[in-house]
Parts: sequence; C-alpha cells; structure tokens
Amino acid sequence: MSTASINSWCLTSLSLSQSTLKTATLRPSISASLNSSPSPPRLIRNEPVFAAPAPIINPTNWRDDMGSKSYEEAIESLKKLLSEKDELKPVAAAKVEQITAQLQTSSTGTKPFDAVERIKDGFIHFKREKYEKNPALYGELAKGQSPKFMVFACSDSRVCPSHVLDFQPGEAFMVRNVANLVPPYDQNKYAGVGAAVEYAVLHLKVSEIVVIGHSCCGGIKGLMSFKFDGPNSTDFIEDWVKIGLPAKAKVTSEHGSLPFEEQCTCCEKEAVNVSLGNLLTYPFVRDGLVKKTLALKGGYYDFVNGSFELWGLEFGLSPPLSV
Repeated sequence: MSTASINSWCLTSLSLSQSTLKTATLRPSISASLNSSPSPPRLIRNEPVFAAPAPIINPTNWRDDMGSKSYEEAIESLKKLLSEKDELKPVAAAKVEQITAQLQTSSTGTKPFDAVERIKDGFIHFKREKYEKNPALYGELAKGQSPKFMVFACSDSRVCPSHVLDFQPGEAFMVRNVANLVPPYDQNKYAGVGAAVEYAVLHLKVSEIVVIGHSCCGGIKGLMSFKFDGPNSTDFIEDWVKIGLPAKAKVTSEHGSLPFEEQCTCCEKEAVNVSLGNLLTYPFVRDGLVKKTLALKGGYYDFVNGSFELWGLEFGLSPPLSV
C-alpha cells in the first residue's frame, strides 16, 4: 500500500501567502525578491535570408516629385488625373496605401518588426555576454548534460522557468506544454511526455521533478470554461486539457461559490497536484521515489504579484498488514 501527502512552502516578494489548496499544508514562508568590442559572430551565412522585391514607390522620389506643389494642389492634380484615366485608380489606391504606411512609420519613429534581425541580435547578445564570458561552463556542456531538475512548465510566453528561477544551461531538463500538464502513463496516447520522463529519470538521473503552474493561465481558463458535453470546438486543446478534469471537479465542488477568476486561480494550483499524482503512474518514477533517488515538487508562479510557491509530495510505503 502506498501513501502520498503534500507539504508546501512559499517564496514571495510581497507578504506571507496562503495556498488555496486544502490538500497542502503550508510551512513557514521565506521572503525573497523576484526581479526579473569583438566582431559580431557569423551566423549561418553572411548574406540575406531572402530578397524583397523593390517597392512600388521610392520614398525619396515621391517627395521630390511633389515638393514643388502644396498638399492641396497635389491632391487636386491627382483627382484630375484619375477623373481622366479611370484605369489608374487601382494603381493609385495601392500607392496611397504605401505612402500612408510610410508616413505612419516615420511619424511614430519605430521600425517594422523584423523577425530575422531580432533572432540575429538575440544570438549576438547571447554569444558576447554569455557564451564567450563562460568558456568553462560551455566547455563542460559540450561533453554532456547532467541536470538535477526536470521541469514541467506552461508554454505561456510570460513564464519561462529559466528566466523566473534563474536556471543556467545544463541545470534543468524542460518540458513545456499548454497548462503545464503531466498526463498519466500511456504508451500510445502520451508517448511524447512519457519519453521525456523516462529519459530524464532513467538516463539523465534527475533528482527532482517540478511541475510549475502560474497565474492567468489560458489553458486552465479553457479547462474551466469548456463544457465537455458535446463535440469539441477545437482540434487539440479540449482533449489535452481534459487531463486536468479531476482538478476542475474538485474546484467546482469545493469553491463553486467563488467568482470564476478565483476558481481559475484555485484550479491553476490544483491542476499541479493532479499532474504530481499522474507522475506516480510511471513505474520508473515510483521506483525512484521508493529508493529516495527522486523527489516530486509542485510550484506556482504568480507574475501579477511577483510571488512563487513551492510544495512537495511525500511518498512512502506503509508496513504490510497481517491478519
């Protein structure tokens, strides 16, 4: 017979926090503050990724051509031309649209977003400020990895665990998905997650698995909103968040009188406990817990208030009972 209980502690930059989970026993909280020359390295090749066609209008030319006329005169000339040559209207409309966009860009002083430049600049910054300044670290990582943590976190762009918990390269083996859910052991339906857990536990020999939920989670809001009583309205999302249905059932039963947003907050934490329970369905996880080479923890990051909660699942075997 096996038993599991959850104990927790809290990291917060504001005040002592209390978990809404009735299954967790809070220990005393701990206060912490949460804040968030050489030539550029060559990328894949020193040439443009793609070549854009020449613009219909050269921004310098149209200013030169119309500079001798006032705005009113230029508009009247354009109207006269279009009244005489109706077939030019589509061309004029396209050019006016381009001119409008150019004027809007120049008036705001901002450049259009360039994904290639953003990626290139990001890598250059990483190479200069991190890679080249930590040769010993990256030299060791070139030999292999031996992370202590396996982390399940949400795909939400606001909650990157490496940023929030200051994980360094090689420190945490990550799995991120919608609503940071861990499905139960299933070699067919959830083979991707199962492969990650198996690799982390049996091959990387991680000593901690941490499941981290977060505030304002869209996946949990979907779980609390979907009716699940008819055909799905999504291709994948509803089937995926169904993993958290036990959390939804508990929250609606125990906190059904709360406003919807507060119910979502409760479910964001309770879904972490469901995932911790699902991890117990993996034989190699149970084996690690019994041998005390592995520990399971739940976490909750509140980016609205700048706080972080952490609790642990204690697993043990009860002595045999003879009758």
